[in-house]
Amino acid sequence: MFMNKVSPDQGGASVGREGYAMASGNTGASVWMKGFLAASLMVLLALLVFNSLLYAGKVHLSLSMPLNAVWRAGVYLLILVNLGVLAWRVYLVLRYRPAPHCADEELVSCTVIIPAYNEGRQVLDTLRSVMASDYPADKLQVICVDDGSKDDTWLWMHRGGEEFGDRVELIRAPRNQGKRHALNHGFLRATGNVIVTIDSDSEIETTTLRSIVSVFCRNPRVGAVAGNVRVLNTRQGIIPKMLDVAFTYSFDFIRASQSTFNTVMCTPGALSAYDAALVMKIRETWLRQTFLGQPANIGEDRAMTNLILKEGRLVHFQSDAVVYTNVPVKYRGLCKMMLRWARSNIRETIALSRFGFTRFRPEPVLGAQVDLSHQWLRLTCNELLKLGLVSSLINWPGATLYGLAVGMLLASIMPAFLHLLRYRSPACLWAFPYTVLMLFGLTWISLYALLTPHKNGWLTRDLAAAPLPAQERLWRDEAA
Repeated sequence: MFMNKVSPDQGGASVGREGYAMASGNTGASVWMKGFLAASLMVLLALLVFNSLLYAGKVHLSLSMPLNAVWRAGVYLLILVNLGVLAWRVYLVLRYRPAPHCADEELVSCTVIIPAYNEGRQVLDTLRSVMASDYPADKLQVICVDDGSKDDTWLWMHRGGEEFGDRVELIRAPRNQGKRHALNHGFLRATGNVIVTIDSDSEIETTTLRSIVSVFCRNPRVGAVAGNVRVLNTRQGIIPKMLDVAFTYSFDFIRASQSTFNTVMCTPGALSAYDAALVMKIRETWLRQTFLGQPANIGEDRAMTNLILKEGRLVHFQSDAVVYTNVPVKYRGLCKMMLRWARSNIRETIALSRFGFTRFRPEPVLGAQVDLSHQWLRLTCNELLKLGLVSSLINWPGATLYGLAVGMLLASIMPAFLHLLRYRSPACLWAFPYTVLMLFGLTWISLYALLTPHKNGWLTRDLAAAPLPAQERLWRDEAA
C-alpha cells in the first residue's frame, strides 16, 4: 500500500510539495530509512535496558512516585489496551489495498462541488486542478458555490467561468449560511452518479477523480470514500511541515486500517466522494442536524459519514486519491482548526454510538465497534490522565518529566517511520517536534472541547472584507 508519490509541479499553486520529490530508488532516501531504523532500534533497546535496570534497583534515580495499586494497574491496563489496538491497526494496514483504477468506459458520471467562502485567488487554483483531471469530460460536471464571501472570491470564480466556459457552473449565495448550505446548493444541481466535494483551499492530482470514483465502480455497496489529504503549503512555516507528517499518520495509517473493516469514521472535507442517490436520500436530515437544540454548523463531513453508515453502506479510504490542502501557519489558527475538529469529534462520536453498537449492516461490524469503543476510551480516560498529570508534575516532577520524555519519544517514532516509509523523506523528523507541540501546546484543546461541545463557530473563515482596487470593483459589479 505504501507508494511513493512524486508530485509534479503544477505551476505557482504547488507551493508545498517539496516533501514528495524523492523517488523510491533515491540513494539518499535509502540511507535515511536505514539510519532512522537503526537509530530507532538503538533508542528502544537503550530504553528497555535502562528501565529494566531501574525497576530492578540496579540504577538509583529519584524517578519513582507513590502510586496506589489501583491507579498503577489502571495505567498499565490502559497502556496494554492501546498497544493492542496499535498492533491490530498495523495488521489491518498491512492488508489494505486501494481499489484499482477504472478505464474511461467503466467510469460513471461525476459531479464535483467546490464550496468557497473568503478564499480569494485560491479558488481559481482549485478549479484549475479539477479541470486538469484525466476524467472523461463528457462524464464530468463541475459546480463552484460562493457562500456569500466578503472578499473577492466571486471575482476569481468568475475568472474561472470565463476560462472554462460552460464546463463550469457558478452559484452565488446571497448571504453566508455555512458550508453545509453551500454544499446543499451544489447537491440540488448535481447530475452525476457520484458526488465529489473538494474544499476551495485544496488542489487535486490529475488522477484523483478517476481514483476516488473507481471505488464505487468496483464495489456498489460503498456509499462514501475518503480521499488522502496532504499539506499544500509546507513551505510557509514549521506548523504545515509538522501537520504533513501528522496527516500521513491520520490517513495512511488510521483511515487505511478503518477502510479494511469498511468503516472509515470521517470522510474529510478537503476531498470526499458520495453515492449521489444516497446523498439525496439523507440530505434533509443532514442539512437540519442539531446539537443540544441548536443548528449544527460544524462537522458536516463527519455527520454525512455517520448518516451513510447508518444507512448500512460501506465507507472506504482511497490512498492514491490525493488532495493537497492549505493548513494554518500560526499557532492561533492551528488551535481554532483543532478545536473545531475536537468538538465535531465529540458530537459525532455520540451520534455514531446511537447505532454503532448494533448490527447496522449485513457485513461484519465488529471492527467498527472495537474502533468506536477505543474512541470512547480516548475521550474519557485520556482526559482523566491529563488531569492526573498536572498533579504529578507538581508533586513528582522528576519522575513525571522522565515518563513524558519517554512517552513522547515512543509516540513520535511510529508517525515518523510511517512518513519515511511512504515518502522516503527526512521530513519525517518533524514528527518529533509535533509530539512536543501536541503535549505542551495543544493538549488543552480536547478537554476544552469536552466542556464546550455546543459551540458552533467555524473559527477560521471569518475574514474582514478587504478593499478592492477600482478595476476589480468594476469587474465585480459587471460579474454580478
